[in-house]
Amino acid sequence: MSKNQMTGAEILLKALTDQGVDTVFGYPGGAVLPIYDEIFKQNKIKHILVRQEGGAVHAAEGYARSTGKTGVVLVTSGPGATNAVTGLLDAMMDSIPLVCICGQVPTHLIGNDAFQEADTTGITRPCTKHNYLIKDIDDLARRVHEAFHVASSGRPGPVVIDFPKDVTMAKGDYIPPTKVVHKSYNPQVKGDIGKIEEAVKILSAAKKPLIYAGGGVINSGPAASQLLTQLVEATGAPCTLTLMGLGALAASNKHFLGMVGMHGTYEANMAMHDCDAMLCVGARFDDRVTGRLDAFSPESKKIHIDIDASSINKNVHVDLGIVGDVGHVLEDMIKIWKSGRNKVADKALGAWWKEIDGWRGRDCLSYGASDKVIKPQYAIERLYELTKKQKDVYITTEVGQHQMWVAQHYGFEEPNRLMTSGGLGTMGYGLPAAMGVQIAHPDALVIDIAGEASALMNIQELGTIAQYNLPVKVFILNNQYMGMVRQWQELLHGGRYSESYSEALPDFVKLADAFGGVGMRVEAADDLDDAIKEMNATDKFVIMDIAVDPEENCFPMIPSGAAHNEMLFGPEDKAASPVSEEGMVLV
Repeated sequence: MSKNQMTGAEILLKALTDQGVDTVFGYPGGAVLPIYDEIFKQNKIKHILVRQEGGAVHAAEGYARSTGKTGVVLVTSGPGATNAVTGLLDAMMDSIPLVCICGQVPTHLIGNDAFQEADTTGITRPCTKHNYLIKDIDDLARRVHEAFHVASSGRPGPVVIDFPKDVTMAKGDYIPPTKVVHKSYNPQVKGDIGKIEEAVKILSAAKKPLIYAGGGVINSGPAASQLLTQLVEATGAPCTLTLMGLGALAASNKHFLGMVGMHGTYEANMAMHDCDAMLCVGARFDDRVTGRLDAFSPESKKIHIDIDASSINKNVHVDLGIVGDVGHVLEDMIKIWKSGRNKVADKALGAWWKEIDGWRGRDCLSYGASDKVIKPQYAIERLYELTKKQKDVYITTEVGQHQMWVAQHYGFEEPNRLMTSGGLGTMGYGLPAAMGVQIAHPDALVIDIAGEASALMNIQELGTIAQYNLPVKVFILNNQYMGMVRQWQELLHGGRYSESYSEALPDFVKLADAFGGVGMRVEAADDLDDAIKEMNATDKFVIMDIAVDPEENCFPMIPSGAAHNEMLFGPEDKAASPVSEEGMVLV
């Protein structure tokens, strides 16, 4: 036993410091007061006081995704932990590295239904990558270091440390991270070189190749995005990205086909349907991308690169699976491609691009102009044009139509610039995520593009934004509806708009003023540019409430249960759609 023993709370703070943590997002309560007491005594780690624990997790997600670091959350026991669950699952679905420290009742009260007790490890087991219940002070430092290793290694994800109050006050020895050996979890990062050579052969023999990349490229780090670009340009193949992958290849790159999937571009979806070789890099073939599985890319040989072995052949059977970090695998693939005579036949590739250009010619993202009402697509296009030349811009979104319009009409040239809830589709994500991004990048322009319904989900975080003087901009496309719900009700449920209209909305201008920010209301398209310029130049937080067309739908769209080549392009397609009200394809 060492003479320099520390309390559990001291050990935790020391471990966080040694892990390079500079910011913690949290909310205090009885079970974590010893930890907060230690936070008070030090100045190495900054604590951001949120207004609800769910906001803390989303803020940590924004921080993590914009920096590549592991986000850290501190919440109390019981409702503090359960309020964090949605954010934990969101991070799990989108592979975001987080460590969430939850207070817990003293060990002798666990299982007694004590005040503010919850079975946090049981509740969070399905929605975390791993979790720990610390019962022995001697295990604490090791488990904290392990938690950061697990959260950030392999396929990233959230890890929970359930921390009983008596352990926070007990005394024990500190173990530095250099003395912790990770024996049980060491993910494979290098891909099988033989399989990589086979993948190169498949690509070089293809007449209609397609590269399909996702968030795994961004998670692998900036070098992986650069390598993806190199591979795309070396092969000459078209490339499409998932929502989570936007920015991994610059939107301006001539090989980029736009986003793929339910609200992806016509050219991306048709190329995915008709390709004869598909290289999937760091994506997971989720249902919003694949559409109807029995009609998904029926003629292609499929190669899947992923660090998570369980993702390969999980949703779609592939011809070749390569387990490894996509950065390492892409590096090897480029070396092999350039070292041999590997080249897609020019004539076949030219014909493939000619076919793709024909699909591009449909201009699937066009929309009807109007001089009477602001079209939401136009609002995002103007925001993009007036921000694209600024040095440091980060975009977060809420969830719904506006999220898909951002993916379609805002061009991302770099990775880690878009923070959005992909897998879980969590309304209320964008505002606290923007808060976390702004904390990480204090001089950047951070904009949460929102719908009025999603914006209200975590509107209390304006208190945090005001407290820390964060100049976050909230760009609300206000159509007075839960827009995506209304769209599905129109297309699939006979126009019966059941509970999707917001009968009462706040005056967002007054709401901004109430929190000490700047409120703006825009109702005419002619006023939009000046308002955006004023918003961008303001050093306070801003809520811009933009009245947009309440009847505008997000197209193109692959209806639920349809294939990639069964897209809807507008309201005129509704009657001819092969889709019933139940969302099933009519044969």
